[in-house]
Amino acid sequence: MTLHALLTLSPEVAEARAQGRPLVALESTIITHGMPWPQNVETARAVEAEVRAHGAVPATIAVMGGRIHVGLTAEELETLGQAKGVMKLSRADLAACLAQGRVGATTVAATMICAALAGIKVFATGGIGGVHRGAESSFDISADLLEFAQTPVTVVAAGAKAILDLPKTLEVLETHGVPVIAYGQDDFPAFWSRSSGLKAPLRMDSAAEIARAARLRAELGLPGGQLVANPIPEAAEIPRAEIMPVIEQALTEAATQGIAAKAVTPFLLQRIFELTAGRSLESNIALVMNNARLAAAIAAA
Repeated sequence: MTLHALLTLSPEVAEARAQGRPLVALESTIITHGMPWPQNVETARAVEAEVRAHGAVPATIAVMGGRIHVGLTAEELETLGQAKGVMKLSRADLAACLAQGRVGATTVAATMICAALAGIKVFATGGIGGVHRGAESSFDISADLLEFAQTPVTVVAAGAKAILDLPKTLEVLETHGVPVIAYGQDDFPAFWSRSSGLKAPLRMDSAAEIARAARLRAELGLPGGQLVANPIPEAAEIPRAEIMPVIEQALTEAATQGIAAKAVTPFLLQRIFELTAGRSLESNIALVMNNARLAAAIAAA
C-alpha cells in the first residue's frame, strides 16, 4: 500500500509499517477534550505503553500543520496536550481542518478514516458515540455509527457511552449492517458498567476469532468495520444501578442549560466526573487500558 500524500508517520510507526508489525490506532480527542493537562498526556503515554507491552505498536492520530499525523513523537504529544482551540474532528470537518492548517483531534469516525488511509486495521478507544437521548426530536446521532458502515477498521471500545440511548444506538448499527461483537460475554457493555441490560447481537471469546471475522468481511466484499464491545474490568466498573441516577442528573442539567450538539458529551462527562468525585475518570482510564490490550491482541492475530 502506497502512503497517502497527506500522512506523516512517526519514526516508530514508519519502522513498524516497513517491518509488517501489528499496529493499533489511538484517537486524540481523549487528549484534547477528555482530560486536563498533564493527566491527558500521562494517560496517552500509559495507553501507548500498554499497546507496546502487548505486542503491537501504537499510532496516536491527530491533525497538525496541515498534515495527518499517524503516531506522535513525545514532543508532538506534549504540544497537543497543551494546545488551545483544538478542533474536534469527525468526517465532516477533517478536510476543512487540514485546509486551514489548524490543530485537530480525531473522534472515532475521523480516527477510523485516518487509520484506513495508513493501512491500520485495528483501533482502540474508550466508548463510541451513538444515538443521543431525545434523538427522535433532535436527530442527534453520532457520525461514528455511519463510519462503521463504510470504513474497514475493527474498533475496540467499552460499548457506547452510557449517556446515550443504547437501544437506539444498537438499532442504527444493525440497520447499517455493522457487526457488534461482545467480547467474552453475552451482554452489551455500557462504558462504566459491564452490562447495559441489553444483549449484544454477537459474542466472540478470542482475539483470533475477531481478526478472522474482519478478514472474512473483506473477502466477502462487505464494506465497513466491526465494533468489538469489551467490558470494563470488574474491579474498575461503576455498576449500572449506581451510575444511572448520576447520568440522569447530568442530562437534566444539560437540558436546563440548553447545551446541544458537540458540546453535550464534554459537558456530561465533566458533570459525571464531578458527581462521582472523580471515580468516572478512573474507570475511564481503566477501560481504555483494557481496550488497548485487546486491540493489540487482535492486531497481532
